[in-house]
Amino acid sequence: MQTKIEKLIHELVPPSIEIVKTELLGPYIAIYVKDIKQVYMVKDVIKGLASSLKKKVLLRTDQRYIMDLESATKRINELIDPEAKITNIWFDSPFSEVVIEALKPGLVIGKQGMNLKSIIMETGWAPKVVRTPTMPSSMLDGLRKSEIAKGDERKKFLQRIGKHISSEPREVSWIRVGMFGAFREVGRSCFLVQTKGSRIMLDCGLNTAATNPEDAFPVINFLGFPINELDAVILSHSHMDHCGFLPFLFEAGYDGPVYMTPPSKDLMALLQNDYIQLSKKHLGTEPPYTKKEIQTELNNTITVDYNEVIDITPDIKLTFYNAGHILGSAVSHLHIGEGKHNIIYSGDMKFGFTQLFDPAHINFPRAETIFVESTYGGRGDMMPNRNESEERLMAVINRTIQRRGKALIPVFSVGRSQEILLVLEDYNRRHPDWNVPVYIDGMVLEASAIHTAYPNYLRASLEKRILSNDSPFESPMLKLAYGKNKKEIVDGEPCVILAPSGMMTGGPVLEYLYMMAEDELNTLIFVGYQSALSMGSRIQQGVKDISAPGEAGKPKTMNIKMEVTTVEGFSGHSDRKQLMAWLGNISPKPKRVFTMHGDYGKTEEFAHDVGRTLGIHSEAPFNMEIRRVR
Repeated sequence: MQTKIEKLIHELVPPSIEIVKTELLGPYIAIYVKDIKQVYMVKDVIKGLASSLKKKVLLRTDQRYIMDLESATKRINELIDPEAKITNIWFDSPFSEVVIEALKPGLVIGKQGMNLKSIIMETGWAPKVVRTPTMPSSMLDGLRKSEIAKGDERKKFLQRIGKHISSEPREVSWIRVGMFGAFREVGRSCFLVQTKGSRIMLDCGLNTAATNPEDAFPVINFLGFPINELDAVILSHSHMDHCGFLPFLFEAGYDGPVYMTPPSKDLMALLQNDYIQLSKKHLGTEPPYTKKEIQTELNNTITVDYNEVIDITPDIKLTFYNAGHILGSAVSHLHIGEGKHNIIYSGDMKFGFTQLFDPAHINFPRAETIFVESTYGGRGDMMPNRNESEERLMAVINRTIQRRGKALIPVFSVGRSQEILLVLEDYNRRHPDWNVPVYIDGMVLEASAIHTAYPNYLRASLEKRILSNDSPFESPMLKLAYGKNKKEIVDGEPCVILAPSGMMTGGPVLEYLYMMAEDELNTLIFVGYQSALSMGSRIQQGVKDISAPGEAGKPKTMNIKMEVTTVEGFSGHSDRKQLMAWLGNISPKPKRVFTMHGDYGKTEEFAHDVGRTLGIHSEAPFNMEIRRVR
């Protein structure tokens, strides 16, 4: 028996196009035909279908009429310019797709997509083009191969989700939100959007700096319903305070979709797997999930590009926009009901200059309620001019080098590490005689490699450099600490060391600190946010005698004699002025603002001043509050 959608498709598609079957695949509709060439003989048929169905339409050739793998591989290589430098061709048979990995995707695509059209018409395989990272990334390679290997499993999952999304929507008579983490605090971000028919969770993070286990995880035991009744989870970005607890949902019974941008998927897997290792090595504790739950999470991930509108439940549409925070970070826009209400969730965002990204997006179809981060929302949280920050950072580093010391910079593997690398590489290009080695450790190399696989998510100038084989992440000044004895680096020539974790809660930075802390020639440079509960914050505030976790959680004590300094201006978060500017420039003007993701007091202060300055009703909710917004 045909569904309403199938009937509509057969009504809209001309009889000359022989449809074999249709499938609901998550938020998309796949139409399988006998001869794909018939489709291209009818002008704008796909565009007309997408407009009528209000869904993205995937046109595919049925498996019975598709070219064999060997012949298809040969023909694809004949059609594509060798300068594209194809590195891999994978066939995702359940979806009739071929994944082409190349260093120059633009040459694979061709002018106005003509190469892609030729591939699908001549082979029957629908091409999907991805970029080869210019640096080695075992994580990215493994993820891409795993996705192909699990094609049948993924298809069954998407069919199940597609059936649910396309079911009849209930009337949206009310909308409420629940706060379950990162309200009047930083860390463990998590909140819920609920209607009569939908339950959507946005982010599910960890507070890795929490000393009390009860403060480390979102308070999801107050959801009021079983985890398996969630319809969907949306991830704003891959930092652990936003994604770190997500695999636990699958341990607790969730088996639904997780929506995020493509780079977020890769970075999330990288950081979650690293967290499992660090938990055992430095904290001596078992993490709340295993690699099995991470794999299930990845199998259930649906990636969505910026500006792409999709249905995630029968009554909620999702659109991601650039947040300017880290690679793939997204502002989430939820359109609820038939124009009933619109919610914007900022996640972490930057509305200011960075070397990596354009500023956060400000133009939305509608905007009634906004959840905005307020990490630097206090009245005194004003960052210096970016040029001044870069000059000060280099002055501190050069002062340290001149006295034969080493500069240790704690960085997040994703975000601050790449930003600081770009600052150092830019200085090196402008000062060719500056021959100071810059060591990168931990997950920084893998994270930087993933950046080179997604140049289209970066600033246009940086994208151009990467596509022109002039990637700043491969500068000769960069040295890999992997495989090297850390003591040899510390005892060697003056250098700069970038090592995670950014708040010194674990990771290689602690190993360097143990060896460098008592040498007055060295400098510890903070360039990112330090949570009030973190060890980094204690050192930043002047504490000299520090007890920190060592191997297997055994504490080590050290006396901080090295110079300690903070250079502001490199944060991936907006300062107070930028936050106000973002809210003030959002179009259309929102009716209500909820502040979140800020230390206790800052969220309330920022909410008060948003109301007074911008004339928008603003509040700073607490964790475990439930609010009706419509």
